[in-house]
Amino acid sequence: MSLKSGYEQHAPMTPSQVDYTPALTAIREKIGAFQPTIGLVLGSGLGTLANELENAIVVADADIPGYPASTVQGHSGNLVFGQLEGQDVVVQQGRAHLYEGYTPQQVTFPIRLMTQLGVNTLILTNAAGGINADFDAGDIMLVNDHIYFAGLAGMNPLIGPNDDAIGPRFLGMAQTYDRGLRQTALDIAFEAGETLRRGVYACITGPHFETPAEIRMFRTLGADAIGMSTVHEVVVARHAGLRVMAFSSITNVAIDEIDTTRETSHIEVMEMGAVIVPKLAKIVRGVVRKINA
Repeated sequence: MSLKSGYEQHAPMTPSQVDYTPALTAIREKIGAFQPTIGLVLGSGLGTLANELENAIVVADADIPGYPASTVQGHSGNLVFGQLEGQDVVVQQGRAHLYEGYTPQQVTFPIRLMTQLGVNTLILTNAAGGINADFDAGDIMLVNDHIYFAGLAGMNPLIGPNDDAIGPRFLGMAQTYDRGLRQTALDIAFEAGETLRRGVYACITGPHFETPAEIRMFRTLGADAIGMSTVHEVVVARHAGLRVMAFSSITNVAIDEIDTTRETSHIEVMEMGAVIVPKLAKIVRGVVRKINA
């Protein structure tokens, strides 16, 4: 049985039910014996980092059977293999989202592929709205914990029969974001003179942005930033035993009052994401350089 993409597949499929062979074969035809050990997932407006890889091999998602194609502006839809800071990496240039009509299992299909290709460390980025009143648009937040609102509401990629060969039925999440990787990122940012915020990322499904009341609710719950991605992939990566870290680009300050003329837009997110890219790329490069040092 192979995983269908787009709106054709509605019932959740567990890792043991999915035949990854066609996808892996298609990728191997392009990259040969190349084995990445670090995976990067690049969010809205951040995909340009993939263009900086050396000896890059681009595999379009359309050429990978079962791969969920992104339909969102700012998500190119490629897997790019190559070297970054001397490390063998694979970069997911853009991602699929639940709000595009995909299941959590489809959204995380690329992460399952990465684990089978040899990836043992995953770095994720996203564009997020700042909930913490001390955050400004243009800040970068190092994720140290999350509130998986979508998962708690039933949109969890681990729902269904578990494959014990991949990971445990009941996954512990207390140590989700690797402490050593987080400290490395803080050290890199300090050396580069960049401010790196730290906080809790709240994951919702979207596609609409949050109401002021919802923003106030999430602030009360302890969230510092909010977005529509990342945690699905984090859960699957941790299920497979990968080391994980994540960054949120604060592309806008979330609106928490109704009597305002301001409104959040995807264009705003894209424009600010482009501004953030250089300093985020500097930090990500530094972390990648030191992972196996």
